[in-house]
Amino acid sequence: MIVAFSVSPLGVGEDVGEYVADAVRVVRESGLPNRTDAMFTSIEGEWDEVMDVVKRAVAAVEARSNRVSLVLKADIRPGVTDGLTSKVETVERHLST
Repeated sequence: MIVAFSVSPLGVGEDVGEYVADAVRVVRESGLPNRTDAMFTSIEGEWDEVMDVVKRAVAAVEARSNRVSLVLKADIRPGVTDGLTSKVETVERHLST
């Protein structure tokens, strides 16, 4: 499965990069395939391992903020691996024709 999620603190002001970095650090240290862009972090793996990483990423932000916002979108497709790369490659292939 692939999960795209965004976690950010509320009530800490406009600059939240330091808090978001705490969450992204948890994702990167998980060892699961992942990507971070300006809006979301995507992570790929089995349900329990991915959701555990999301939970720990939220906890990392929650440790420094009383309120946390989480937005999550999941592509649950058993048997598919390397979806983070292959889905983008498919779109790029169609764009080149």
